[in-house]
Amino acid sequence: MTLQGKKAVVLIEEQYQELEVWVPYYRLKEEGAQALLLGPEKGRVFKGKFGYPAFVEAAYAELRPEQVDAVVVPGGFAPDFMRRYPEPAAFVAGAFKAGKVVASICHGAWILASAGVLKGRKATSFYAIADDVRNAGAQWVDAEVCVDGGLITSRKPEDLPAFCRELVKALSSS
Repeated sequence: MTLQGKKAVVLIEEQYQELEVWVPYYRLKEEGAQALLLGPEKGRVFKGKFGYPAFVEAAYAELRPEQVDAVVVPGGFAPDFMRRYPEPAAFVAGAFKAGKVVASICHGAWILASAGVLKGRKATSFYAIADDVRNAGAQWVDAEVCVDGGLITSRKPEDLPAFCRELVKALSSS
C-alpha cells in the first residue's frame, strides 16, 4: 500500500461517467489512500450516465484544497453541471496553487479550464473539447495520458489504466 496517509477527492455531479469515477476511486483505495467523493452537499445522491448512484461523502464547505493530496475530475456530463456553480473550479484552483496533484479525464478538463490551471501547460482531454483546452492556454496533445508536473490528464475511459498508473505514481512521490 503505497499511498497510506494520502487523501484524495473525486469530484462528483449529476451524469458522471461511471468508469471515470469508480476506477480511480477504488484504485486509490486499493493503494491505501483515503478517497472521498466530493460534491455540493454531503449525503446527496448523484446518478451517473448509466444510472449508477454515488453518494457525496464530503461537501466543498467541509474541506479546503490544502487538506487533500489530490483532486480527480471525471468526465461524462458532470463537468457541465459542475461549471454551473463556483465551488468545483475554486477547489481545483486552490489545490493546484497549493501544489497538489490535479488529475482530469475526458470532459473533466472543462473544470481545469474554469479553474484557470491550463495556461502554459501541456494537457489532453476528449478530442471534442480540444479547442476548449487550447483556448484555456494549454498545448493539447493526443495521448492516453499527459503528465505536466502535478497535472495529469487523459482522454477517455480506455485510458484509465495509464491515468491511474500516473495518478498513483504522482501521489507516491508527493
